[in-house]
Amino acid sequence: MKDNFETNIEDTINSGQVFLWKKINSKWYGINGKKTLILEDKLDVKSKEIHNFFRYDDDFQKIKKQLSKDNVMKKAISNFPGMRILRQDPFQCYISFIVSSNSNIPNIQTRLQKLSQRFGERKMIDGMEFFLFPKPEKLANASITDIAKCGLGYRTKYVKKASIAVDKGMINFSSLKKLDYQEARDSLCQVFGIGKKVADCILLFSLDKLEAVPLDRWVLRILQKYYSKEFQITTKTITEKTYDDLHDKIVDHFGKYAGYGQQFLFKNERDNFDKKWLG
Repeated sequence: MKDNFETNIEDTINSGQVFLWKKINSKWYGINGKKTLILEDKLDVKSKEIHNFFRYDDDFQKIKKQLSKDNVMKKAISNFPGMRILRQDPFQCYISFIVSSNSNIPNIQTRLQKLSQRFGERKMIDGMEFFLFPKPEKLANASITDIAKCGLGYRTKYVKKASIAVDKGMINFSSLKKLDYQEARDSLCQVFGIGKKVADCILLFSLDKLEAVPLDRWVLRILQKYYSKEFQITTKTITEKTYDDLHDKIVDHFGKYAGYGQQFLFKNERDNFDKKWLG
């Protein structure tokens, strides 16, 4: 029986949750808000940062057991048994998924790197240069012109307004964690540039809402392919109403850890089609 610390770093980092990570030799170097994390094959499970980042407070084996309701999910979990949901720095996660809209992993990564280089604090680690993620006040006070230089396009205004919302206290991540899922999602969706899918990513990957299920065309295709009978999906796109209906059906079917389930299915399908992640 595997223990609760079971972790595959590569599968976890390369599952669409994080972007400011790169592998150099045998180590993974990543930015998580105001901190840099260095991960090696043998993780220090007693480290508070590692424990928090990899969600070692979750009963991981219980979660996987509860999700294993059918052969499709069982196979996805067995293919990636050490892929975990991460607990990221909330502000970095928030901005990352605003930037991610209608884009792909390499472009998201490039834009976030440029934001960090322009507005974040420079650090030298192991003789290499890294930039921490910008603080909310830095982006809130930055000019639209300067933010646009990071290649964000139409997302520039979203990032500016979202940063102001945090800087002015309209969005408070500690408070959002204490709200129930629906209230927290509704609060995030008040922010210019955040729709339900982006809100669900932020909630799942940084605010402890494991019932959040980010739904996009990829997830819709997966559900149509493997769960057409369970969810009776007839649409090719997700409207506001179908998003909520589908989300409720998924949570009813998979339970309160449905966000984990979505991630296992997503990772399994993406890797089956050799989609490139981070290097």
